[in-house]
Order: sequence, then structure tokens, then C-alpha cells
Amino acid sequence: MIDIQYVAVGVATVAAFVLSTAYYIAFGRQYAELRGLSPEAAAARPPAWKVLLELLRSLVVASFVAGLADLLEITEWAEAATLAVSLWVAFPAILLVGSVIWDDVPPRLAAIHAGDWLMKLLLIAVIVGIWQ
Repeated sequence: MIDIQYVAVGVATVAAFVLSTAYYIAFGRQYAELRGLSPEAAAARPPAWKVLLELLRSLVVASFVAGLADLLEITEWAEAATLAVSLWVAFPAILLVGSVIWDDVPPRLAAIHAGDWLMKLLLIAVIVGIWQ
């Protein structure tokens, strides 16, 4: 039976959301340029439904990573980081490469998204891993 620490999942969810927000603020100019957005449009606050949906996405990822960490008996930060990097390579990185190859997504835009996913997965995995 999987033993998920729900407080850890909640903390990881909020932490990933905050980190991702700060990350995209830091790369706001480059992100706007690559998407063809005006600086004003890029700096505009997203609607509440998008914020809630992003929190839900982070919750799903944190719950899944917590379940894997428990199944793999991960309790150390280095093990958690290895899990995060493995998941990042297997899923977001591969999907983003596909979007560059097949959907003409600019490689720099994919790299921005890939960096966000790597940071989120590392943060989530370390929080839920060492919380066990």
C-alpha cells in the first residue's frame, strides 16, 4: 500500500507553483519575445481559472512523485534528485524535443519550459522524498 504524506504533497504543490511563477517572471522578457507577445501582455496577471488549473497540475505531479518515492523507498535528497532527473528526461524533456521537431516550437522556448519542469520536479521530489 502506498503511504503518501499529504502535508508534503501540499507543501510541494505550493512550492512548485511559487518557484514556477518566479521562474517565468525571471524569463518573462525572453518568453514574451519567443511567443510574439508584447511585454504588457506577458506581464498581465493570468485569469483565476488558469492559476487554479496550474495549482491542480502541480498537485497531480506532486501526488504522483510522492507515490513513486514511497514505492521506491526514497528518503534521501540524492535519491529524490535522481528520481526527478529521470522523470524529467523521460517525460517533459522528451515531449518538448518532440514539439521542437514536429510543431516548430522554437528551441529556446522549449528550453525555457524544460528548465521550469526540471526545477519543479527536483523541488517536488526532494520535498516529498525527505518528508517520508
